[in-house]
Amino acid sequence: MEGIDIVKLITEACLDEKAMNITILDVSDLTVITDYFVIVSGRNYLQVRSIADYVEETLREHEVLPLRKEGHQQGVWCVLDYNSVILHVFREEERDYYQLENLWADAREVLITDSKS
Repeated sequence: MEGIDIVKLITEACLDEKAMNITILDVSDLTVITDYFVIVSGRNYLQVRSIADYVEETLREHEVLPLRKEGHQQGVWCVLDYNSVILHVFREEERDYYQLENLWADAREVLITDSKS
């Protein structure tokens, strides 16, 4: 499965779980670690974990498994690494603090149209 296809599945799953402020960055020209970052926010610890769980479940249905999963227990910043796509699920406060988008300001933002409509 191509990276952009994984991005679309992740985005749809995040929207289903009411994730906020979804940002997709194409970092393929800036780093060798991945092609895309998907960065989303949850309102609280439970929603951060719920978003991560639902994304993982959704991708598993498509036989896409994460290489790594970090931060799930704490619920403030969860990372799911799908090799070509890395999902960052932040609690709002942590996202404001770390400002990951600013660290990757040279990345191209990707817009995904709603494929469900």
